[in-house]
Amino acid sequence: MKVNVLSEHELLKWSRKYDDEQSLSDKNIETHIGSRLRSTKELSKTDLFEVIKWKFEGFKGRQMKVTRHAELTDDLVLRKVSEVVLDLDKKYDEYKIDLLCVFDGIGAAVASTILTFHDPENYGVFDIHVWRELFGEQPKNLHTTKNYLHLVNELRKIGAKYKLSVRTVEKAYYKKNYDK
Repeated sequence: MKVNVLSEHELLKWSRKYDDEQSLSDKNIETHIGSRLRSTKELSKTDLFEVIKWKFEGFKGRQMKVTRHAELTDDLVLRKVSEVVLDLDKKYDEYKIDLLCVFDGIGAAVASTILTFHDPENYGVFDIHVWRELFGEQPKNLHTTKNYLHLVNELRKIGAKYKLSVRTVEKAYYKKNYDK
């Protein structure tokens, strides 16, 4: 699969454009939840609702559907499992995603958002726009653990090449494709 590697200049330009155009509400959610995840090392059900709201902003029907599923999630179990997940090294990414996806309302896209908020140096949000800009046409069943691992590994390679966080690289690919 051919990978579209943007230059450092392009990555920084598109990432800044993303940041400049991101709503204050979205910035606050990402900052607030990320800070809390790094300090407590656990995800609460309330945090999960905020992550879902952030991830599916602009897609009210999908946001409501995913939120309804997430309401079935037990807060205490979510906190305990997420504590284990957030403490695992990135070499266990497959387990991290799969453990989070056990919960109602969490699929690979939401799991990637949780990991990104917690550790933006090493994770990026799983999104169709990022995939399309990086690899071209997406597979039929895009949102799988395997596809996320492929995506995040490519983002890490590019980030390492330019000494940029995975989140910075991911935002650039997202914004470039989204603006097309």
